[in-house]
Amino acid sequence: MEPLTLEDVAVNFSEEEWTFLDPSQKKLYREVMLETFRNLSYIATKEEKQNIEVDCRNLRRNMRVDVLERLYEHKEGTQSEESFQQPPENSVNHEILLRLIPCRCYACNCEKTFTDPKSLFIWANIHNGMKAHGCTPCGKAFSQSHTLCIHERTLPGDTSYGCNQCGKAFTEAGTLQTHERTHTGEKSYGCKQCEKVYTCSRNLQIHERTHTGEKLYACKQCGKAFTLTTYLKKHERTHTGEKPYGCKQCGKAYTCSRNLQSHERTHTGEKPYVCKQCGKAFIEATQLKLHERIHTGVKPYGCEKCGKAFIHVSKLKVHERIHTGEKPYRCNQCGKAFTQAGILQTHKRTHTGEKPYGCKQCGKAYSCSRSLQCHERTHTGEKPYACKQCGKAFIQATQLKVHERIHTGEKPYGCEKCGKAFTDISRLKVHKRIHNGEKPYGCKQCGKAFTQAGNLQTHERTHTGEKPYICKQCGKAYSSSRNLQRHERTHNGE
Repeated sequence: MEPLTLEDVAVNFSEEEWTFLDPSQKKLYREVMLETFRNLSYIATKEEKQNIEVDCRNLRRNMRVDVLERLYEHKEGTQSEESFQQPPENSVNHEILLRLIPCRCYACNCEKTFTDPKSLFIWANIHNGMKAHGCTPCGKAFSQSHTLCIHERTLPGDTSYGCNQCGKAFTEAGTLQTHERTHTGEKSYGCKQCEKVYTCSRNLQIHERTHTGEKLYACKQCGKAFTLTTYLKKHERTHTGEKPYGCKQCGKAYTCSRNLQSHERTHTGEKPYVCKQCGKAFIEATQLKLHERIHTGVKPYGCEKCGKAFIHVSKLKVHERIHTGEKPYRCNQCGKAFTQAGILQTHKRTHTGEKPYGCKQCGKAYSCSRSLQCHERTHTGEKPYACKQCGKAFIQATQLKVHERIHTGEKPYGCEKCGKAFTDISRLKVHKRIHNGEKPYGCKQCGKAFTQAGNLQTHERTHTGEKPYICKQCGKAYSSSRNLQRHERTHNGE
């Protein structure tokens, strides 16, 4: 076995790489080399420890800055090849030992260890922000030559690793291997805690953080932490306002490519995610996942206060505001606050008069899509919400809920002044106007005011002469349904 020399443990940098190092990095390099050399010698000849320590001290004295730098100086066609030799009896199998001896990071307090000095040196460069390997075409710089090689494959024209099944090309063999598993369905990496499986180790690593709660990447502005650097980058755009992903058709911009992808499907009409049970299709996989819970009945998000469960965490958050009384969305014009941003948006249209949702059959317009949906059922006759006790069907779920209180006798909305209770909050609101004298609905022609919008509508017909309620037996017409009802009693003898 040949004697151990400094060249056996030293990391050989090119002349260009060495010039990039600052004094602190050169110092780090020397310390790492000395520690590694000392450890190798110590393990090889433990019984001669005292002699080796003397050799190491001599070695440290001899290894001045000028000596180390001479190893990397370029002198017109020659390069120094000096080495520091130990006696043959101190020789060791350094290739094995280099893998056994941990090298400690000196650049920070991260206490990270490495199995070889070069890996340690690369890690130190990452800390120092040094990027010695630059891409010639685009100028982008990297801390490792390997990363530069991968980057160069992303440049136009390089498709090194191609999939035989679909033809998709990749910059790395490992990425191609992971992609091929999407065809085979192979998932080799399983979580030990929940048995969930993944096609690549990186996805498993990320998943395991959901169990440990580890969030390595923190925002410098607000301190919020994330499990992935990509999530942090997206979040940082909420501070900067940057939206780099723009739609080519309408110009709408987004903070991440995934949101743009989903948006583009609104133009193409593509809905790639289809429910296997009912065939309903969705733009996003998350939408499908939520929809499937309607079939399975799974409601994983439960309220800690009342026990009510929800299919989505966002719905739980909105529900919790009922208990806390939180209304974070406030109208700038009237100061009214709401629990949801969507409800605030709809409310603002009462100020602007905007009604963007129009019925294709009769042209009637509404300020929110839900109201239009309910209105369209008056044309189709659809009443999807049926009472289990009497079979009566309704257009809206809220109508059914109010109706069911007739059977149960429940009247949850009570007047604070007179104690009268009601099945519906809207009826309570109308009742309260008797006490406070409020009449918010005024006639534009004569100025007469009413407590309910329906009463105003009936009154306005006295001006227009409209009588939309017609008796089927005699053809007599009335301005209100109530008057028609009274008239019909004269025919049936009630």
